[in-house]
Amino acid sequence: MSTEGLFSGAFVYLAAAVVAVPVAKKLGLGSVLGYLLAGVVIGPFLLGKAGNQQDILHFAEFGVVMMLFLIGMELKPALLWKMRGPVIGLGGLQVVLTTAAFAGISLLFDLPWQQALAIGGVLALSSTAIVMQTLDEKGLMQTQVGQSSFAVLLFQDIAVIPMLALLPLLATVAPEVGIELTDIPHGSDPADSAVHVLPAWQRALLVAGTITTIIVAGFYAARPVFRIIAKTEMRELFIAACLLMVIGVALAMSAVGVSPALGAFIAGVVLAENEYRHEIESTIEPFKGLLLGVFFIAVGASIDFKLIFAHPLIIIGITFGLMLLKWLVIYGLARIFRNSNSQAITLAFYLAQGGEFAFVLFGFCLQNGVLPKETVDTLIAAVALSMLLTPLVLMAHEKYVQKYMVSTLSKTDMQEGAENENNPVIVAGFGRFGQIVTRLITGSGFGATVLDHDPEQIELLRRFNSKVYYGDATRRELLESAGADDAKLLIIAVDRTEDVIKIADVAKHHFPHLKILARAADRRCAYELMKRDVEIVSRELFGSSLDMGVEALKMLGVRAYKAERQARIFRHVDEQHLAELADQWKDGTDDAFVAQARRKTELLKEVLNNDVLGSELNEDHAWEPAKPNV
Repeated sequence: MSTEGLFSGAFVYLAAAVVAVPVAKKLGLGSVLGYLLAGVVIGPFLLGKAGNQQDILHFAEFGVVMMLFLIGMELKPALLWKMRGPVIGLGGLQVVLTTAAFAGISLLFDLPWQQALAIGGVLALSSTAIVMQTLDEKGLMQTQVGQSSFAVLLFQDIAVIPMLALLPLLATVAPEVGIELTDIPHGSDPADSAVHVLPAWQRALLVAGTITTIIVAGFYAARPVFRIIAKTEMRELFIAACLLMVIGVALAMSAVGVSPALGAFIAGVVLAENEYRHEIESTIEPFKGLLLGVFFIAVGASIDFKLIFAHPLIIIGITFGLMLLKWLVIYGLARIFRNSNSQAITLAFYLAQGGEFAFVLFGFCLQNGVLPKETVDTLIAAVALSMLLTPLVLMAHEKYVQKYMVSTLSKTDMQEGAENENNPVIVAGFGRFGQIVTRLITGSGFGATVLDHDPEQIELLRRFNSKVYYGDATRRELLESAGADDAKLLIIAVDRTEDVIKIADVAKHHFPHLKILARAADRRCAYELMKRDVEIVSRELFGSSLDMGVEALKMLGVRAYKAERQARIFRHVDEQHLAELADQWKDGTDDAFVAQARRKTELLKEVLNNDVLGSELNEDHAWEPAKPNV
């Protein structure tokens, strides 16, 4: 492709996304459907500006690899181990029973059993990209429905590996010559890999060795490497390192004939305990979102409407049959695994479509003589149509089905992901100030997610078993990945005044539900925070300075109770003056402000001098002259 063609293609896809997605979200259709419809519009059926969809799918589905990597980072190994029951049980039975059901129906149409089995296996798979993206947009990942969906999809991703190995054994027709596969990153083509010619036991050892290397490198090499990179304070270098890691894992898994997405997921799980996790997440998230968007557009553009219009009853019948049969199987299994009726219905609606694996697996079947071209073209059209219909089906479910059910996603459901670090408090900054606040909060039984940008500090605190994540809390993406959407409090304890104010601005704009408690290094910072309606502003040295002032007064001969009272009066009056001056604060150089501040200082002196002779605080903690003794 020429440079001009590359730029024009990128322009078309980005323009389609920028126009279609906001319109779709405005209409309540969701971003996934917006991307798919944008692909339909620029595809060969309408404008014909989509270019080669196969090449674009090859590139864009790397977003799915990134998505699996990020999902893995949300799952600690211990939590993943606890999920082994749903993954193997629910996920395994779904693949087996759905494969058997589709194979049985195919046999009724007089297809050879080999073709029936291949069709059943491919159609048993659902769309990881559409389901996970939609669950994430709706905030349902930590619900029972979200966890069950993930368990099924994870097993499906794993199942692709044996499918790629077994499908060539089902060949019944002459293989197509010159077929170019959509080399989707979910699974490389074993026929093009040198690993394919090795004996089975050698391939198994090679795969096991590659996965072991990824795990060991993630545990022991990633932390020091990211620490070194973080010390450079070069944002672009950190981005490059994150992308290098994901791409390297994908290439390593492809080289041994295994799904790169599965390898990326394993790498993510290994890094789930890494203190750089949140920064890595926030770095990769924009790339994942962009590539997934391009992938959805390419899927929409690849729908062969000419074929659909040529055989409408057949393809539409297959599409609805596919979705209905998968819905019934998944609903039944969800009920067997003790999901509530509403949860089972919702889970079935989310997973009742064909998946992106169909593009590579059906192409693989065509290349290896498992299925004839007419069958492959028809089934790919039905799968793509089911993916296009899924967002519409989910909208109908929410509007018409959930409306008549007992709350599908109850509060109990939402709490089932509590093991996934959904802490009520986020602490930005873990220096002297942040440590004391965090110790008090966690010691009182509340969870806190702690962020800090100093790699040396993080490494030191790790030796004391303090879990701190690396990242720049002034970035919205980092706060989001740390759980700001669900947290209750944000404690800003960073050093630099500029960062304190910027974090407060970001949080107020993007997470208005968060109550903010902020550290102010000086009065200027306190004024700026109060102008932003920050709930609690704490001047970092104010309390300790008053404590020392009390001790100094005692050494000067003032009785202890009078010294303590002087400090209380000073605190009350100074905080009152601070609030009054904040309304007039501009930049500290305004003459009117300076004059007012001087008057407040003189008034404070007057109050304290009068109290040396005797004064008291009234019930409202306002200063009043003491009544003379009678």
